[in-house]
Amino acid sequence: MVEASARIVTVADPVGEATAIVVGAIENADRSSGSARLAISGGSATAAVGPIRRALASGVWQRLRLTWADERCVPFAAADSNRGASHRAFVVPPGKELALFLDGETPDRARTRAEASFLRDFGGALDVALLGMGEDGHVASLFPGHAALSARGLVAMVKDSPKPPPWRITLTLSALRTATTTVLLVVGETKRRAVTRLAHGDRSLPAAMLPGAVVVTDLAI
Repeated sequence: MVEASARIVTVADPVGEATAIVVGAIENADRSSGSARLAISGGSATAAVGPIRRALASGVWQRLRLTWADERCVPFAAADSNRGASHRAFVVPPGKELALFLDGETPDRARTRAEASFLRDFGGALDVALLGMGEDGHVASLFPGHAALSARGLVAMVKDSPKPPPWRITLTLSALRTATTTVLLVVGETKRRAVTRLAHGDRSLPAAMLPGAVVVTDLAI
């Protein structure tokens, strides 16, 4: 048997399972450190934003430090803004929120501000990362074979994303790897090939570069 690069958990309700894992990890971090540091990406991961908010006690939510794993350089009101979509799901923001892109910023300015804030307000690390995974195995805005995979620092600017829009801000692999708990919520038949490759140890996939990741999916591999 080929050793899997990530633990694959196949369940009928992947959103519910991912929510339970993430909520438990947030609560553990809050108890041990007084607050938890969470990163959420777009895509499939946003389906769990509302359930996570509803499952957390109000005090834990108010102490939570939340950042986005990546963000498209689009206005907050745009349908494809990760932060905008999540705000519309949880209504009340957490205690501390790091926006990777703000309306009116240049991408370079956004990257510089976000990295400084991540270092200052998050200590340059995460407790929990909740990510989706693309059909090509990308996570956040880190795509297979892309230069951003080897970006230094904690926050990178992507100006030529293989998927539109081309300009994005993303946490780097170095930043994502600091998470104690990493959950990939992967739903739908279009992701089967990527999940299969991941389960069989394909190290070329960005999703395979996150040690200890748990992939929660509705796909039986």
